[in-house]
Amino acid sequence: MITLYGCGEGFGLPEISPYVTKTEVQLKMAGLAYEKRAANPAEGPKGQVPFVDVGPLGGGVRIGDSTFIRGYIERTHGVDFDEGLSPEQRATAWAVERMMENHFAWALCHERWLDPVNFAKGPAHFFDGAPAAVVDGVLAEVRGNVRAGGMGRHSDLEIVALGVRSLAAVAAILGDRRYLFGDRPCGVDATVFALLAGALTPFFEGELRRRAEGFGTLVAYVDRLMAQFYPEFEWDLEPVRRPVAA
Repeated sequence: MITLYGCGEGFGLPEISPYVTKTEVQLKMAGLAYEKRAANPAEGPKGQVPFVDVGPLGGGVRIGDSTFIRGYIERTHGVDFDEGLSPEQRATAWAVERMMENHFAWALCHERWLDPVNFAKGPAHFFDGAPAAVVDGVLAEVRGNVRAGGMGRHSDLEIVALGVRSLAAVAAILGDRRYLFGDRPCGVDATVFALLAGALTPFFEGELRRRAEGFGTLVAYVDRLMAQFYPEFEWDLEPVRRPVAA
């Protein structure tokens, strides 16, 4: 039995963390039964979610990080998420995954954590349990850590421009296909879907979201994968697609 630990539903998404979404979608792609539980990231072996327990609770193997979880699934269950891809396509898939997880995700993080309105209604609630005497200091520290990162040193417009370049790259690779590399999803589709959904959720406002909405093929791609992998979730972008009445 596989137990997947994540954040749970929120921010207008079936799962708050795009990295947990990636793993959950890959479990669904592989047709593997799993149970999902909410967890404190500190409980994981790498201090983050997702992590999984494989086997009896408390007595199995615990694995952290979505990339290593994928590797475990492929090794132990005979799954090749990139089956049918050429060596060049596999290399491109890896490059796209790194671009989205290690670059685009930071642009998305900037819009959520450093915009004061978005932060107050979203990530700030991760710290609701902190003692009142220290919560302001904790919030200031975590936001400072985000800004101290490489992308946080750029201006807001520069960060959006970098994020848009990643969106344009994904759109160019996708073209008019159903999935990134053809008629069936592969491993990187789970990653790209998770991060694009995080950018498009109407829960948050921001220029990166507005620019993402301008890529019609990417919006349709997220709609398709949301309907495929989370059919029970009410995902509705129509309010943000319709022009606001004067």
